[in-house]
Amino acid sequence: MFAIPHLDIPPLTSAGGTVRLPGSKSISNRVLLLAALSLGHTDITDLLDSDDTRVMLEALARLGCRIEPQADGALRLHGLGGELPVRQGQLFLGNAGTAMRPLTASLALLAARHGGAFELGGVPRMHERPIGDLVDALRQLGCPVDCLASEGYPPLRLGDGSIHALKLDQAIRVRGDVSSQFLTALLLALPLVAQAQDVVIEVVGELISRPYIEITLNLLERFGVAVRRDGWQRFTIPAGSQYHSPGRIAVEGDASSASYFIALGAIAPATPGRDGITIEGVGLSSIQGDIHFVEAARLMGAHVESEANRLHIRRGSWPLKAIDLDCNHIPDAAMTLAVMALYADGTTTLRNIASWRVKETDRIAAMANECRKLGATVEEGADYIRITPPASAPAWQAASIHTYDDHRVAMCFSLAAFNPARLPVRIEDPKCVAKTFPDYFEALFDVCATPAALIPVICVDGPTASGKGTLASELAQRLGYQLLDSGALYRATALAAQDAGVALDDEPALARLAAQLPLAFRDHKVFLGGRDITDPLRLESTGGMASRVSQHLAVRSALHALQQSFRRLPGLVADGRDMGTVIFPDAALKVFLTATAEQRAQRRHKQLISKGFAANIDSLLADLKARDLRDSSRTHAPLKPAEDALQLDNSGMDIEESVQQVLKWWRGKTVFPGN
Repeated sequence: MFAIPHLDIPPLTSAGGTVRLPGSKSISNRVLLLAALSLGHTDITDLLDSDDTRVMLEALARLGCRIEPQADGALRLHGLGGELPVRQGQLFLGNAGTAMRPLTASLALLAARHGGAFELGGVPRMHERPIGDLVDALRQLGCPVDCLASEGYPPLRLGDGSIHALKLDQAIRVRGDVSSQFLTALLLALPLVAQAQDVVIEVVGELISRPYIEITLNLLERFGVAVRRDGWQRFTIPAGSQYHSPGRIAVEGDASSASYFIALGAIAPATPGRDGITIEGVGLSSIQGDIHFVEAARLMGAHVESEANRLHIRRGSWPLKAIDLDCNHIPDAAMTLAVMALYADGTTTLRNIASWRVKETDRIAAMANECRKLGATVEEGADYIRITPPASAPAWQAASIHTYDDHRVAMCFSLAAFNPARLPVRIEDPKCVAKTFPDYFEALFDVCATPAALIPVICVDGPTASGKGTLASELAQRLGYQLLDSGALYRATALAAQDAGVALDDEPALARLAAQLPLAFRDHKVFLGGRDITDPLRLESTGGMASRVSQHLAVRSALHALQQSFRRLPGLVADGRDMGTVIFPDAALKVFLTATAEQRAQRRHKQLISKGFAANIDSLLADLKARDLRDSSRTHAPLKPAEDALQLDNSGMDIEESVQQVLKWWRGKTVFPGN
């Protein structure tokens, strides 16, 4: 996950490959609650691991539900059987509507029945999301419910510690035109109190987002409760209802998350050698309503084929076709259509989306604002949005997309990187995707491609012990870029040679080792064939061997292609001695460090002593001067700054000062407003 302030996505030009979807958020949190309310234990597979499911699991654990990971990857929940072992508590539910609404209804009924008292709250945005219609329905039933800040909004107090008789003789009335989650919450909760008689729910007004109610009804039946439905206005929970575990249940891949990759396949030309986008984890037989996004994508021109649990998408009509569509049946996935509209041949209108206004943010306003930044003409109404794409490639604008702490805004607008003007797109607060798809951007970059020249590179060159490795690692982490420590390649080749018994003057054998070097950089560590070699790489003896290895032209040639292969999305920070002069001469920013040998010797001495290695300052200084002379006088790729490099004397700077200086230079290279 990219836990950074913003993520800059370079222009993308093609896509192809396979994406495995995370589990559905809607199904995951429903299944978790049903398993917790049931008799027996339930093993859940393919559960979504996200912010929303984590707050649900934490809440259930605090309510006394025992949760055990299984060896096969399943999560086992031991159900409470409708009992309430914990009678009071405070639960934090983040911005998870799929946790807040159902838990509110279930805990209100259980607290009234058993004499409990609970407070439910979340992040500030959750306290702005209306819940008054559900509160009114629970009060009809006789449940004590108090709004602790503003009437009709969380935070809430459920129960008062006393037992209350529930009023089940009359139909419970709930509005259906604000959020289907209110009805879902009641449907999940009322089987807990429907032992002696039928319990009826009547929906007032039109029920929106009906496919989500179908998910709820389907899962209720899996857990032993068959609700009778009279159209979409009247629902009857039969007398004698009781939840029973199905034993084991698998969570479908998230159909809403599939929408981004369906759109990707419709927008992007196929990468050569790859036949479009394959999505695993969901098919057209899904119980999720958002699978009907496929129909909308086909209307716009996407070519979609389906198997049992898989979709395959290729670009069909191009440009995409503008549509006028009632999106009430796909409220979440319809947001993706708004970005697809940027690639259409006319004006697209998405209607009946009033529920967007009360989601994680006001999504109609959010989508309108951000589409306008890209150059689109947008009209918004109470329950619709109308989008006309930029008139031509030059009309597109580079945009920094504000994401409103809304995962779907972030994921939708990543697709704007395919714009015909070949402009990058900045996604602010990319970690907000953790709500449903923590690895979304990694999955996106894995199937997207673009010419190497469009992938930004920052080179950090300098002599031994100048701090370039630490600086490059910090830059890569803060920008979300790939990292290449080229010195590690030579050091790793030396270690591999030592392990294999290859002499350091055997140029052909060293070149063969270098060409197949299985090296990876992760979390400030270096791995060779899966083995952590971070500490051995930093030994002075290893550095001396690496300096000898780097003298061989055949080794340098073997490592040249390997180094260039690190130029991957979304960008690269490369450090070494010839990154800006030989390996990446077209790098957007080249930095050359010029700390004195004396200062570098002091740094290296402190570093080695801190790690428990013996070190002599005079020997270190002599060794560094000898290496500087050897590196700067070698025939092939001598150590020197590139002509267009910015020189940084970091002798008197700490690492943070160095990082900030380079980031300042880098901001001057970007095209985003506000830099």
